[in-house]
Amino acid sequence: MFNPLKSILAGATILLTMPSTALADTGKPVHFRSEVVDGVKVAYREAGDPAKPTVLLLHGFPTSSHMFRNLIPKLADRFHVLAPDYPGFGASDMPAAEAFEYSFANIARVITALLDRKGVDRYAAYVMDYGAPVGYRMFAADPERVTGFIIQNGNAYAEGLRAFWDPIRAYWAEPSKSNGDKLRGFLTLDATKWQFTHGTQNPDAISPDSFWHVQYLLDRPGNQEIQLKLFLDYGTNLAEYPKWQALFREHQPPALLVWGKNDHIFPEQGAHPYKRDLENLEFHLLHTGHFALEEYGDFIAERMIAFLSRT
Repeated sequence: MFNPLKSILAGATILLTMPSTALADTGKPVHFRSEVVDGVKVAYREAGDPAKPTVLLLHGFPTSSHMFRNLIPKLADRFHVLAPDYPGFGASDMPAAEAFEYSFANIARVITALLDRKGVDRYAAYVMDYGAPVGYRMFAADPERVTGFIIQNGNAYAEGLRAFWDPIRAYWAEPSKSNGDKLRGFLTLDATKWQFTHGTQNPDAISPDSFWHVQYLLDRPGNQEIQLKLFLDYGTNLAEYPKWQALFREHQPPALLVWGKNDHIFPEQGAHPYKRDLENLEFHLLHTGHFALEEYGDFIAERMIAFLSRT
């Protein structure tokens, strides 16, 4: 039975108590396209002029590019926007767990191949949840290709993995069927709804369409086995943290951090360490939960446009 631990969070450096006023969509169309990479269809949303600077939107678990559905039209007038679905997520192909390498290293390779197909040489990356290890692995492979980061509840520091992760740590230590089965509770509708509503100011204002559509994808036959593979592989990211931090210090990519401070999965303890390594960091803690775009989409879009325009 899914029963998340109670979260105790520290005070915010910048705490916004109310979302900002609405930011109008640009009216630019959003296209739903795909490319085949090594025999796997990778779906993506695309908007804006490809001649303009590219913003790559990397989604988290358990969602897809759908999490950016409202953000993309707000950016498309000024930027070229790409939002892919990882294999096994969204509208991308879902090869069986035993037929595909479901790892963060491989997902990073697939998304890099997609960018190569699109002729994108440089990009700024929005990294959230799973998008952080995907984006930071891409950064490690070619730091000069990344013009900056928008960091939203995406971890790169040991301080950011708290008690919530204990059952997953047990799976890393002993990847038995029994330990894996204990994690299936994170793949239920109750757990998915909790991810979207926990820590929000007004849970009743969070559209159920988000968690219903996510759950439909999680409930596809074989998808739980894919998610368990990724739960297990997430442990490989921790060994990369020192490398990513060293690259932050060396290359100093400009960064905008917009973090839901009430997130129980990636709490604000994971946000503050970025200040140690990134000198050009705009830092915001938002009074919301894991999927900060649901309540602070307009504020995040405004800060992104200002940040990307100057960097």
